[in-house]
Amino acid sequence: MTFSYEDFEVGSAVQLGAHTFSREEIVGFAQRYDPQPFHLSEQAGEASHFGGLIASGWNTCSAMMGILVRDMLSDSTSMGSPGLDNIRWLKPVRVDDTVRLTVRVLDKRVSASKPDRGIVSTRWEAHNQKGELVLTVDSAALFGLRNPAALR
Repeated sequence: MTFSYEDFEVGSAVQLGAHTFSREEIVGFAQRYDPQPFHLSEQAGEASHFGGLIASGWNTCSAMMGILVRDMLSDSTSMGSPGLDNIRWLKPVRVDDTVRLTVRVLDKRVSASKPDRGIVSTRWEAHNQKGELVLTVDSAALFGLRNPAALR
């Protein structure tokens, strides 16, 4: 497995992949999950304070989750997550924006009740092609220990 609990170092950052948002994806996601006008058409977006069509924040979160799974979690000891906190949509994501994900390790601890796993606290940081921070998410994730007996 590529990532186990032991592989995460507090203070480290891992730059993962990127995703480019197409008009078709933005509108399709919005039609299905977040049908606010500024996500559905250029005209409604232009009439809004955004000044154009933008991706739903949930679309951005979903795309970043896909990157996280493909680039980090698919070959790991991940046991899921008890939840996300502090989701912040800082700048709109627009058609043809390419957003790259960085994951920073904020904290980690071995579970007191289940010592075969640990909780890794991270912050997702998503930047567009201009280097602008567009999304942050604080996350906790459970990872199995490679060698639980070694940390006792």
